Amino acid sequence: MSCREQAGREASPSAAIIDSQSAKAARKGGLDRPAGYDAGKKVTGRKRHIMVDTLGLMLGIVVHPANVQDRDGAEALLRQTRRSFPFIEVIFADGGYQGPIMAAVTAKTGKWRLEIVKRNDIPRFEVLPKRWIVERTLAWISHCRRLARDFKRHVRTVVAFVYLAMIRLMLRRLTASRSA
Repeated sequence: MSCREQAGREASPSAAIIDSQSAKAARKGGLDRPAGYDAGKKVTGRKRHIMVDTLGLMLGIVVHPANVQDRDGAEALLRQTRRSFPFIEVIFADGGYQGPIMAAVTAKTGKWRLEIVKRNDIPRFEVLPKRWIVERTLAWISHCRRLARDFKRHVRTVVAFVYLAMIRLMLRRLTASRSA
C-alpha cells in the first residue's frame, strides 16, 4: 500500500492484470519434482500464475505443474486474491484466459469484469495495452538468480522466493524516494 500511495495511487487497486510464466525445472539428485510439460512453450517444469496491479506490484501467486492450462490455473489465484483485494473491478488477461471457466469464476464475485486483451494478427512486435505491465513484473522476478529456473523441491519455497523478490523491489522503491 505504501508503494501505491508513494506513486500517487489509491492504497487498494481497482484493476489487476493476470498472466503466467513457465519455468524450467532443474533436476536435483535424480529426484523428480511434480512438474508438467507446457506444450506451448516447450518447457518441462512449473507454471507461476501471478496477478499484479497497474504498477506491476504483486497481488498474488499460485504455482502448479506446467501442463495446467492458464484458465484452469487462474481459478485458484482468483479465489486467493478475492478476499485480500475486494476493490478490484476489472482484470486484464490474454487470450488464454477466455472461456466458460473464467467467466464462471469472475461471475462468482459479482463485481469482477474480465477483459481479454487480444493481440493483432500482424506478425510483428507490438506492445499490448496493460499486458506489458505483467510481463515486466515477470521479467523482474526472473532477474533473481534463484527464480530464473525452478530449483526448488517444494512449491511453497518457490512462492516464498517470488514474494522475497517483490519485497526487495518494493523496498528499493520506498527507500529510493526517502534518500532523494
